[in-house]
Parts: sequence; C-alpha cells; structure tokens
Amino acid sequence: MKLLNTYEDRDDAEDAAEKLVGDKRLASERDATVTIYNLFGIPSWGNFLRLDMYGLVELKALLQQRANWGSDSIVRHDELISVLQVISKNYNLSIPPHWL
Repeated sequence: MKLLNTYEDRDDAEDAAEKLVGDKRLASERDATVTIYNLFGIPSWGNFLRLDMYGLVELKALLQQRANWGSDSIVRHDELISVLQVISKNYNLSIPPHWL
C-alpha cells in the first residue's frame, strides 16, 4: 500500500476510502490544531479513477469521443498523458496503450 491522497475533512476521506478496491487504510495525523487524513491503498488506474484523480475522468470522456477530436482535444489529451507519465513512474504503473 502507498499513500494515494490526503484529505482535510474526515467525511471526504472516509467516502474516498469506501471507493477503493483492495487493501486500504485511513490514518489521521495532527499538526497543532489541524488534522489531516492520509488515504493509503493499492495504486492502480482503477483506484485513481474511482477517486477522480489525475484527470482520468476527463481522459475517459475524451477517449470516448476520439473520432471527433479537434485541436483543443488533442492538446488536452497530450497534457493529461504528460501527467499520467509522471504518475506511472511514481507508482510503477504502465499506461494502457489505448490511452495513448
């Protein structure tokens, strides 16, 4: 398990934890008067999609309309893929070829 995200609100953190598939753990830590909630889980594209992270929801919508892409869609796709390349290195994931 790895740290997937942090939350400032306990309810948001618990809602996010319920969305994850596989092992997960929610841990809180205090700094002065602020409590943050760290969500640990299995890093996978599916879990990141469930958490609405890294533009994956937008990428999914873009890919469904791939036949109708204009120049703006191509630019946005390239931006999203650039972000995902960094994430794939950080979590040792491979980007599915049909996303490229």
